Amino acid sequence: MSENIEQKCLAKGVKLTDQRKIIAKIMSESNDHPDVDELYNRVSKIDSKISIATVYRTVKLFEESGILAKHEFKGGKARYEELNEGHHDHLIDVKSGEIIEFVDEKIEKLQEKIADKYGYRLVDHKLELYGVKKKP
Repeated sequence: MSENIEQKCLAKGVKLTDQRKIIAKIMSESNDHPDVDELYNRVSKIDSKISIATVYRTVKLFEESGILAKHEFKGGKARYEELNEGHHDHLIDVKSGEIIEFVDEKIEKLQEKIADKYGYRLVDHKLELYGVKKKP
C-alpha cells in the first residue's frame, strides 16, 4: 500500500483530529475487513476515550470522502476496507466470516464477454463468492 489513509485524508482535505488519526492508522494497518465494532475494539486499546459514536462518524466520513469502501456482505455487518485503485473480488467463508481478496483474469474476461454478448460495455462490477471450507 503506497499511500495510507492519513495521507489520503490530507490529500482530500479531510480534517484529522487526534482520534481520527488513530482510526486512520488502525484501518491502514488492517489486513482484514473490520466492521465498526471490531475497529472500535482495536482503537480503544490505544485510546480508551474514543467512543463508538466517534468511530461510526469517522468511518462514515472516510467512506463519503472516497477513502474507505463499505461492503455489505450477505448475513453480516457492514465491513470496511481502504479504497484502492486496484480491483479485486471477494470470497467469503459463511461460517468463519474470513474474507479472501482475489483477482482472476479469466473471470474478468468472462464478465466482459457476457456484457458484450448482450450489447453492453462493462463499466464496473462487484463479485462476491460465498462458501465453506472443504474438509481435508
